[in-house]
Amino acid sequence: MELHKVVSSEEWLDARIELLRKEKEITRLRDAVSAERRALPWVRIEKEYVFDAPEGKVSLADLFDGRSQLIVKHYMMAPGQTTPCVGCAFEVDHVEGALVHLRNHDVSYAAVARAPIEEIENFRQRMGWRFRFVSSFQSDFNYDFNVSFAPEEAYGGTIYYNYQDRQIPMEDLSGRSVFYRNENGEIFHTYSAFGRGTEELLTSYVFLDLTPKGRDENGPHHSLADWVRPHDMYGKGGTVEGNGRYHAADEASAEST
Repeated sequence: MELHKVVSSEEWLDARIELLRKEKEITRLRDAVSAERRALPWVRIEKEYVFDAPEGKVSLADLFDGRSQLIVKHYMMAPGQTTPCVGCAFEVDHVEGALVHLRNHDVSYAAVARAPIEEIENFRQRMGWRFRFVSSFQSDFNYDFNVSFAPEEAYGGTIYYNYQDRQIPMEDLSGRSVFYRNENGEIFHTYSAFGRGTEELLTSYVFLDLTPKGRDENGPHHSLADWVRPHDMYGKGGTVEGNGRYHAADEASAEST
């Protein structure tokens, strides 16, 4: 950073105005892509999806909470999993402040994971999250939306993820899907995104991209796994695998003995 170019205010302004031109190009392109996203054709949901919630069984329609639009976070949390996904936790941390605004603009939000609801609730309460978080433990939902996979596919086989066939040795991956419910109660799948396609909601990255060091992800993984932790684990050590699984410091110490 000390070797960075230093110029006069006039030279800085010239460079800033040139960058502004490119920033405006991105803004216009984002608007155009957003319009194309809204114009995508829809798929009617024919299957009855039922989830486990703290209050009991709930349907996909129930997740709308009386609104017409629903954003679902496909959360990486398998049954019995004790190593939380730092990327998923990082993403949903950004939802809390937006919930009141989304709900008052006809949009509901829910996270869905394959873990049993008791395990989900313990983690949700530990993290202090207020959004609806339900379990697809006894549902095909995560499998049908290509974020959960049978063991024989995940380990040694091929999975279909992020719109292409891949070899990823994991039974659960992350993503985001959007749904619309009309006045007749019909539900439509309108959009899904995976991988870096879900990055725009990570407003911490927006802040970091403004700074001189940027994302500064120069560790072994060259991703958020280099530095992101569950928000109650910063400063407490631990390690993160390349797949985003966090291991607490006491767990890592126990494994090494």
